[in-house]
Amino acid sequence: MLSSSIPRLSLSIQNGCHQAGKCFSAFMSRKYSSEADNDLVVIGSGPGGYVAAIKAAQLGMKTVCVEKNETLGGTCLNVGCIPSKAMLNNSHLYHMAKSQDLQKRGIEFSDLKLNLDVMMDMKKNSVKALTGGIAHLFKQNKVTHLQGFGSVTGPNEVTVTKKDGSKEKVSTKNILIATGSEVTPFPGIEVDEKQIVSSTGALSLAQVPKKLILIGAGVIGVELGSVWQRLGAEVTCVEFLGHVGGMGIDMEVSKNFQRILAKQGIKFKVNTKVLGATKQGDQIKVKVEGVKDQKTEELECDTLLVCVGRRPYTEKLGLENISLKVDNKGRIPVNNRFQTSVPSVYAIGDCIAGPMLAHKAEDEGIICVEGMCGGAVHIDYNCVPSVIYTHPEVAWVGKTEEMLKEEGIDYKIGKFPLVANSRAKCNNDTDGFVKVLGDKKTDRLLGAHIIGSVAGELINEAALAMEYSASCEDIARVCHAHPTVAEAFREANLQAYCGKTINFG
Repeated sequence: MLSSSIPRLSLSIQNGCHQAGKCFSAFMSRKYSSEADNDLVVIGSGPGGYVAAIKAAQLGMKTVCVEKNETLGGTCLNVGCIPSKAMLNNSHLYHMAKSQDLQKRGIEFSDLKLNLDVMMDMKKNSVKALTGGIAHLFKQNKVTHLQGFGSVTGPNEVTVTKKDGSKEKVSTKNILIATGSEVTPFPGIEVDEKQIVSSTGALSLAQVPKKLILIGAGVIGVELGSVWQRLGAEVTCVEFLGHVGGMGIDMEVSKNFQRILAKQGIKFKVNTKVLGATKQGDQIKVKVEGVKDQKTEELECDTLLVCVGRRPYTEKLGLENISLKVDNKGRIPVNNRFQTSVPSVYAIGDCIAGPMLAHKAEDEGIICVEGMCGGAVHIDYNCVPSVIYTHPEVAWVGKTEEMLKEEGIDYKIGKFPLVANSRAKCNNDTDGFVKVLGDKKTDRLLGAHIIGSVAGELINEAALAMEYSASCEDIARVCHAHPTVAEAFREANLQAYCGKTINFG
């Protein structure tokens, strides 16, 4: 039960504080052979880079962060996570009004209009405030910001090419590559960011498309497809795989997720590959083929969104200058301290192996710089959550059923539908369920999978529980506030633990 975990938790906290002290002391007393002007140069200011730079400065390191773009924050803050979430939230509100959902709740109005320009301005303002906030944090923590393209010109040197073409050499004891990722191109289809767009262009369309075709029904595809479908576009997702939601999603969750999105109006063509696309005036012809039956057909749209994934941004970084090689996917190999084959050079985030997630990069950035100055380095990738920010949201952490079967682990399932949750019923937002997977022998929580309006918030409870090796019984015996959607998570664990829920079945 929970009480048995308290001594271990106290010990973990004491150890964490002790390690933090050791880390700073080790750094202050370290003797470097390199006579450098700085302790650390971070290339890239995305979630991994800017967080690492701030943490390094807080630990007493003289830190420089190099960013090629005019604003800080990388893809996530400028053309990724943040602007897409602004559009997802605001398009959902518009959809609630347009679909008469608000009228059903007693909120009556007339003459509903979409002002896309104002919606885009609100998105821009959110981005501006957050990227400006990083600049303020850099100043507050005494991180030096250099704007320009950073390349590695030696094991202890980064050359920054400025906008005017001038170059500045920066000497440093350590280099951290946090350059993130870029959109993966689709062979034979040229993106113009107007009619044929990437995720970047899809966040800045001048008008709502009449017909939008997505190549790819992964996380980015279904999120952006949801935005434009809510605003009035007819959306079709073409997906090579046999399911939606990308890699790592539980198949039962994926199946239900696709059904919910289809009910909202998004069309899916799974097990289908795109052969090519051609422009014909204002229209785009997209030729597709069935993966199983090889039947071809031609689809038509006025906007084509290419979202087949992202690839590490590791070209033109000067890695060859230090004989640093990337793997067959363009990723930089690192050890468990995020150190490359060149001891003074480290790498984190999307440019190394692992899920391309902002929060994964943040954690890596923090523990990487702590490790540089003597601290312990540990991250459990099994406890890194994933979220799809549609409505309802989809979130998961840990193992899926498919993974457990493949690994031969004997497991048990606990499920609770949101239709039986009092808060979801009050909110008239009952699409979805909570599913947990526990070890049949030890009762330890092995994975959690949620479809629901607040799945992205709720999954963090599961991540915390898994990080501290909680059992399903531990969670089932923790008092949860009523009425909340979080009670569904408790009930799912209750079923996994003892085979029965209180409020369903």
